Amino acid sequence: MNIVVGKNSGFCAGVKYTITKTEEALKNSSNGLDCLGEIIHNKQVIKDLESKGLRIIDSIDKATNKVIIRAHGISKDIYNLADKKNIHLIDLTCPNVLKIHKQVEDFSNKNYFIFLFGVKKHPETIGTISFCGINSCIIECKNDLENALDHLYKSGLKNVLIISQTTFSISLFDEMSKLITSTLDSSYNIKIANTICNATNLRQHEAEEIAKIVDLMIIIGGKNSSNTKKLYEVSSKHCKNVLSIETKEDLNIDLIKNFENIGIMAGASTPRIYY
Repeated sequence: MNIVVGKNSGFCAGVKYTITKTEEALKNSSNGLDCLGEIIHNKQVIKDLESKGLRIIDSIDKATNKVIIRAHGISKDIYNLADKKNIHLIDLTCPNVLKIHKQVEDFSNKNYFIFLFGVKKHPETIGTISFCGINSCIIECKNDLENALDHLYKSGLKNVLIISQTTFSISLFDEMSKLITSTLDSSYNIKIANTICNATNLRQHEAEEIAKIVDLMIIIGGKNSSNTKKLYEVSSKHCKNVLSIETKEDLNIDLIKNFENIGIMAGASTPRIYY
């Protein structure tokens, strides 16, 4: 059996930063810490941090300690509410996400209409759109384009920014960006900011290349992880057999014995110890 493990699998720099800083903060806290939402999309990592004193809350109103802001970031109104309630925030948002927040806010203030490519229910997208102002729209798939363009036309704005969630599909970003630019006439000033992080880019490309040469792809990562789902989608285009698992307990050993060449890729929230 030949096994190919992706070199770009596992924790990205932003996740490493968040987890490392959280562990440091927990060591220095006698009462534990709260975290608004899952710190990353990995149940096993969360369980380990909870054993060290981390408490996951689903609302800033439930805060009883200092509150960690997770890697995905939060919306503008939560920052304002925390400030009003004098809640101490430990902001561990991925630096790339924070840059996007500033970028879209700056363009919004310059009267740009913003098309944000991203998964609508993903916490990063929810956070970012709050900094975009009213003249903005989330685009998750091609079916959203018509409504998004209608929103643009009604706004009357001629300046357009196309930007993305850091873990969005690269191919879909390129495809839909071209559709928008080819649809709008020359009266529109269009700026495209490909903010898909380099780690995501490398990971998706490597998954694609491995999927082309193996009989089975195994994608490791949280079931609710956006970047892990993208790895599954990319791999499925080039390999007929793709499995998505969180831990080794999800593996069907008898099944994988039937394959000679196996590829393994892991999402950005998956520690190396899991593969």
